Amino acid sequence: MYRFIDEYLLKWNNDKRRKPLIIRGARQVGKTYSITNFAANNFQNFIKIDFEREPNLKKIFEIDLNPKRICKEIELIKNIKIIQGKTLVFFDEIQECDKAIMSLRYFYEEMPSLHVIATGSLLDFALSKISFPVGRIQFYEIHPLGFPEFLLACGKQQLFEEILKEPHFLSETVHDLLLKEVKNYFFVGGMPESVKTFSESESIKECSDVHSEIINSLRMDFAKYTPQVDKSCLNSALTEIARNVGKQTKYSTLSSEFSNPTLKKAYQTLQMAKVINQICAINPIGFPVQIASSKIFKTSMLDVGLMNFLCGIQHNEEFLKTDLLSIYRGALAEQFVAQEFAINQQNNVYYWDRQAKSSTAEVDFVIQKNTKWYPVEVKSGSSGSLRSLHMYLKEYPKTKEAYVLSSQQYSELKEQKLKFIPIYFSHSLSNLI
Repeated sequence: MYRFIDEYLLKWNNDKRRKPLIIRGARQVGKTYSITNFAANNFQNFIKIDFEREPNLKKIFEIDLNPKRICKEIELIKNIKIIQGKTLVFFDEIQECDKAIMSLRYFYEEMPSLHVIATGSLLDFALSKISFPVGRIQFYEIHPLGFPEFLLACGKQQLFEEILKEPHFLSETVHDLLLKEVKNYFFVGGMPESVKTFSESESIKECSDVHSEIINSLRMDFAKYTPQVDKSCLNSALTEIARNVGKQTKYSTLSSEFSNPTLKKAYQTLQMAKVINQICAINPIGFPVQIASSKIFKTSMLDVGLMNFLCGIQHNEEFLKTDLLSIYRGALAEQFVAQEFAINQQNNVYYWDRQAKSSTAEVDFVIQKNTKWYPVEVKSGSSGSLRSLHMYLKEYPKTKEAYVLSSQQYSELKEQKLKFIPIYFSHSLSNLI
């Protein structure tokens, strides 16, 4: 299963300024699989230490943080010789061992030729509790499979290559085929196990079973957050956030049983676990980013398939709808776009909110390309006034163009600076360059 991270790992491997690499991401997004596959194809030796399955190995890091001593002990325990430049040392679920995280700086300083990768699904919790050296570690965040990766996993090589190009007009036949694949992705999502299940069975029902299992495992993790956060509060917040994708998030609407401070803590906890992503409102547009208000933001989920399950969407009813953007009131389309943008925009997803007494306006997304900002609306068709988009262009006249993502064919209104782009081009549209 090809992942975008594969190319990043190859560049990291050959980088003269390479540092120990920490790969972040939620549970079950494919971190361990990608690293294991990378190691098998690029290294003579591979040593994996899983701190969750082998908690006794934490003792190696208790004596001191000397990397040469640590490597010697690992060699003896694993019965594998560590050779700098030929061995990949992989620390899995490193959040379970604070001292191992702290040791990474010394691997960089004292054994720079050794390839070291660490992963953690709840890593942000550990990093918030320890002193961490800036500039001695590299980070990469892995997401669920994006739509292009989904196509490739399903054997659609030519479609994969086509949608990675700059948005352009396609024949009606190819256009309809891609919209069909987008609809499949709406219900399958990008979690690797769900994609694998669909590629083998083409059963949406079986994917729903996978989503159930993943959600249950995520909820089991809630026990690790207590006593800092109430499990019931986390459960309620997670479900309500999924049901309100595309709308402004307010803590008070996440549950009637808990106070706002408690709900805020639950929200931040889900953020740290990478289960949700905050989409902040920015206004004015510029650099550095100016957040409109800490109280004005929307939220997207980790994955559109998991969102489906949490919302209890009836597949047999919603799947029959012909307009993609009408499915579940358009929320699945907005989640899809947010998910695609998060990959290319390095999780920095924003929208534009203009609060004024006589004239409020909101544009669904604002993306950065070549250090400039571009507004993006997600609409069910190319018709309509697009009032907020025009208001944005009037307020920021130097904006070169604005985009409308929909299920319609590619077209342009150059005099209005508008481009109507099929939603399946969301990934290429959001490319930073």
